[in-house]
Amino acid sequence: MKKIFYASIAGLFLFSACSKDDDVEVTSAKEGTFTVKIENIQTGKDYFNTEKTGMIAPAGVYSFSFDAGKGAKLSLATMLVQSNDLFYGFGDTGLDLYNADGTAVTGNVTSELYLWDAGTEVNQAPGTGSNQPPRQSGTNVGTTENGTVKLISEVNDGFTYPALADMIKTEIVHDGGTKFTVTITNVSNTHSMDSPLAPGVWVIHNAGKPIFTKNVAAANGLEGLSEDGKNEEMSTYLTGKTGFVSPFAPGVYVVHTEGYPVFQDGVKDGNVGLEALAEDGNPAVLDGNLSKATYLPQHGVFTTPNGKSAAAPLLPGEYYEFSFKAKEGDRLNLASMLVQSNDLFIAFDDSGLPLFNGGAAKVGNVTNLIKLWDAGTEVNEFPGAGNNQPPRQSGANVGVPETKGVAVVGNDFTLPSVDKLIKVTISFN
Repeated sequence: MKKIFYASIAGLFLFSACSKDDDVEVTSAKEGTFTVKIENIQTGKDYFNTEKTGMIAPAGVYSFSFDAGKGAKLSLATMLVQSNDLFYGFGDTGLDLYNADGTAVTGNVTSELYLWDAGTEVNQAPGTGSNQPPRQSGTNVGTTENGTVKLISEVNDGFTYPALADMIKTEIVHDGGTKFTVTITNVSNTHSMDSPLAPGVWVIHNAGKPIFTKNVAAANGLEGLSEDGKNEEMSTYLTGKTGFVSPFAPGVYVVHTEGYPVFQDGVKDGNVGLEALAEDGNPAVLDGNLSKATYLPQHGVFTTPNGKSAAAPLLPGEYYEFSFKAKEGDRLNLASMLVQSNDLFIAFDDSGLPLFNGGAAKVGNVTNLIKLWDAGTEVNEFPGAGNNQPPRQSGANVGVPETKGVAVVGNDFTLPSVDKLIKVTISFN
């Protein structure tokens, strides 16, 4: 079987809940055919991280930090308060956080910013207009424009605006790994027109135009942000489309009566293929070594999502399915990589799941018996951002190695619970 790579899923980013049914057992013969269904129940998300910013007064500074992997972009928007509906932001597709050679973008990126006109309120002379926040009688009181988002340099309203570098400075520091810190400084106090920068928003994403689209009408709270410095609507919109999402990789299953054929809790990987499965989504090595174990009745791989014709990662809304015969005394284990990780995988306990109990077959929703395990073979990076995780890595087995025992995933990073990632059900006949 060929090793499966995942460059095509680099743009996928998370959450959904599943109903957590209780396990069900049905009385049956002491042998028969089981079918296992593994569903990726996550809901796809467009963005990886987002947050509101605060007011930045003249001479004030605002900083925020985040994790971002190769391919990620930063978009932001903050209102020029001494205006009717102008805001600072990068281009509508955002600022690339990595250069073409894979190095992080750092330093002063103010030159990448623009002053944008939201097109929602008729402009008045900057710093003097009666419908601008320092002087207006209330929110949303200016003359409606019904225009589209444009660069102020393309508006031709007859007014003179201060040079961008005289108002705002934006700098990026790469803190190591996938961590970045952005600092926005309001430098207007040193020039002709003092102006606060109103509370805004920022968002990390791989694709799309999360805050606005050039030459398209403002939407999703941009009007309130750019006219009145009210970022709540835009923040709520972005938050609803933000989160961790991950495919699961093709995996392996094994039916056994004894031992720990896939892994043993607390014991280092024995170089039998778990590393390739957990780091790179390649189940072939482990499955090949399982073939050498004479005490294993059955084993195999699940590689092709239902409805597809070739091996592929399991995307949200898809499922793998496989069947096997088993008898009283048999146990089942399985393993599938959480792709947006370095070496995490799902499985039952190391000794597997008993398939029968006194003539009753284990059937129904068994998700509550699935755990998320760390193979202990590669240093963990921030989930969904690590540059040594399959969607972003340069090749197989390129992360920083470690030699720890296999363990249930701890709380070094925040991940959704298993029942919000996957659903595993078993049927029997």
